[in-house]
Amino acid sequence: MTPASKEPPTPERPTVGRRTVLGAAAAVASAPALLGPARTAHATPPHRTPGALPGGGDLGPNVLVFDPATPGIQAKLDEVFKQQEKAQFDTGRYALLFKPGTYHGLNAQLGFYTSIAGLGLSPDDTTINGDVTVDAGWFNGNATQNFWRSAENLALVPVSGTNRWAVAQAAPFRRMHVRGSLNLAPAGDGWASGGYLADSRIDGTVEPRSQQQWYARDSAVDGWSNGVWNMVFSGVQGAPGQTFPNPPYTVLDTTPLSREKPFLHLDGADYRVFLPELRTNASGVTWGNGTPRGTSLPLSQFYVAKPGVSAATLNQALAQGLHLLLTPGIYHLDQPIQVTAPNTVVLGLGYATLIPDNGVTAVRTADVDGIRLAGFLIDAGPVNSATLLEIGPAGAAADHSANPTTVQDVFLRIGGAGPGKATTSIVVNSRHTIIDHTWVWRADHGDGVGWDTNRADYGIRVNGDDVLATGLFVEHFNKYDVQWYGQRGRTVFLQNEKAYDAPDQAAVQDGDVKGYAAYKVADSVTSHEAWGLGSYCYYNVDPSIVQHHGFAAPNAPGVRFHDLLVVSLGGKGQFERVINDTGAPTSGSSTVPSTVVAYP
Repeated sequence: MTPASKEPPTPERPTVGRRTVLGAAAAVASAPALLGPARTAHATPPHRTPGALPGGGDLGPNVLVFDPATPGIQAKLDEVFKQQEKAQFDTGRYALLFKPGTYHGLNAQLGFYTSIAGLGLSPDDTTINGDVTVDAGWFNGNATQNFWRSAENLALVPVSGTNRWAVAQAAPFRRMHVRGSLNLAPAGDGWASGGYLADSRIDGTVEPRSQQQWYARDSAVDGWSNGVWNMVFSGVQGAPGQTFPNPPYTVLDTTPLSREKPFLHLDGADYRVFLPELRTNASGVTWGNGTPRGTSLPLSQFYVAKPGVSAATLNQALAQGLHLLLTPGIYHLDQPIQVTAPNTVVLGLGYATLIPDNGVTAVRTADVDGIRLAGFLIDAGPVNSATLLEIGPAGAAADHSANPTTVQDVFLRIGGAGPGKATTSIVVNSRHTIIDHTWVWRADHGDGVGWDTNRADYGIRVNGDDVLATGLFVEHFNKYDVQWYGQRGRTVFLQNEKAYDAPDQAAVQDGDVKGYAAYKVADSVTSHEAWGLGSYCYYNVDPSIVQHHGFAAPNAPGVRFHDLLVVSLGGKGQFERVINDTGAPTSGSSTVPSTVVAYP
């Protein structure tokens, strides 16, 4: 996203320039600890072999842990925010953790690479009488670059009655209880382009206002006030009715499969990681009545990693049967992290960031049951990686329907913080994988950005059968953003922008077809279904580029699409059709979506 990344909902507002020229990302070291490091139990895991790596350990200087008696909490929150408010491509990473209890009069403003979370088993265990705020004052009231921040596992009683969460991509609002309303737009209703909400209860109304697209999953709301382009709901109690395209609401009563993200919690003085169970045809929150369903692991079963650790050490820990907890910071990898054991957890705190050096893949998993990857960022290095994240090896065919791999809040970036290259960002080979909220981004602004400078041909390639994606945000790839080769795949919500910087028509020509589709289902696929997909073009280098369609799929009885839209932003480029040869062209510079309700 760029500053004026989306045309506002009111037609009278003029289109403005979108590209922002940012200086080179500053290589700023993380700030000193604002509080002492959190301490954990150093219990010895069972069956440790001689010379094995320890589990447990402290959480490092950039995990700040508060309890209701901690003095000066607001000052500490303000200090982190001051550092991180504009630090879009800097190296600071922070996790703000609140022990169970009640906190009064706080306003936790969140900047880049900052996560805030409660440490109870239920959001209601940790109540803030105050706000957790994301706004866009740093960017003149424009929220389209409010990336890489999160709120989880808290109850909020907003001071004004409404909490503001004005975000774009990679900013999940998970497992939250807002005892009031939730505003998804910045002050003044400037541009906003997000976002994702899951396992949350909003006692009041959700107010998207100028927010252009949103996905809400397995939650409960007391009202939803409006929609701009693409609002998608699955398993949301209190969601509006199905009315796409006017208002643009796509509504599934339940989510086919879901398993909430692992989270850190306290059991007395000991830290543990809770693993929520798999749900089928889910609706509403997981935490409404008593202890949530799932299992809890002691931190003694985790290798608590710190920036500077080698990939070999991480792999040694995994080989010894430990899980990984990645504390906030930057991790350079000279070999892939190899996740080979069933039910392994790799959980990041505070946007821990993996950078593959010398063209390696950052993370690879085996074709085994129950792996959980969550809460970290992969940042492509300057030497091209063939892939950044591989779920299962090529040819993976095992049945994981009872215990799938889940990939949640794992975000990938090519360029922006510096030159980066990757041919394909994510390859999914394992069957039944659930991708639950990812932003895969070839950068359109920042440092190291250019058609060939941060070359990245493909965003996500799905080879495995029976894969489910809930909340895909995939943007700006040189060729296809999403390619789907597996059978019986399903996607609920896609937000896509085609690459702004294509130099000319020839650069994006897919054989005889004008432009690469944002989402392409292979001709060999006979069963596929998707709901609530949007693709936008903004060819600002050559506005004469024509994109034939946003979506491409075989004409087969088992391939079905629901509620599709394409938009030409300010008339920079044009879509001729929505899907295949179906749908009206986008018109002129009106920035009005062209829609298809059902295909075929």
